[in-house]
Amino acid sequence: MPDDLLDDLAARVARLDRAIAPIANRPVDLADPDWADRLRAAPPAVEQAGVAGEAAVVLAALLHRYADGDEATRTAIRELFRDHRSFQWAVGLSFPADTVERFRRQLLLLSARDQGLDTRDELLTLADLGRVARAAGVRIGPVLREVAELSSDVDRYGMGSMRQILLRCVPVEQPDRR
Repeated sequence: MPDDLLDDLAARVARLDRAIAPIANRPVDLADPDWADRLRAAPPAVEQAGVAGEAAVVLAALLHRYADGDEATRTAIRELFRDHRSFQWAVGLSFPADTVERFRRQLLLLSARDQGLDTRDELLTLADLGRVARAAGVRIGPVLREVAELSSDVDRYGMGSMRQILLRCVPVEQPDRR
C-alpha cells in the first residue's frame, strides 16, 4: 500500500477517534438502576458523534487494504486499531455474517482489531459470528483458515494469537460415510 494512502487513512482514523472519544469515555452511573437500558437504547457512538458515514467509509478502506495488503500493511492497520481505542470500540459492520463474503468481512475486522480491548469479548464475538454463518449454511472452515493466514501471530493477552484463535475455531470435518 502506498505510504500516502496509509497516512491518509491514519489521519482520518485519528480524527474519528477524537470525535468518538467523549462518547467512548463517558462515565456510566452504575448506581442508576436503568443504566443498562439507557446504554442499549442510545444510538451507536459513531451516530452520536456525527461521524457514522465517514467511519463506514474509513472502515471499508481499512478492511480492503488489510485483505489485499502485505504483512507490513496489515501490521500498520492493526497498530491503528490498537492506538485508537475509541475508534476500535465504536466502529463495526452493520450486517450479519450470513454469507461467505459477509462472514469473511466480519472476520477481517476481528483480525484487524487483533484481540481488541479484551480477548474474551472477541472470543464471544467470534462464536456469535460462527453461529450465524453456520445457521445460514456457510462453510466456515475455509474462511477461518483464509483470514487466519492474514492474522497476527502475537499472543497479546496469554490466550493465543489471533491466528491461533481463528484456527482453533475451524471445525473438524467428518469423513463422508456414504
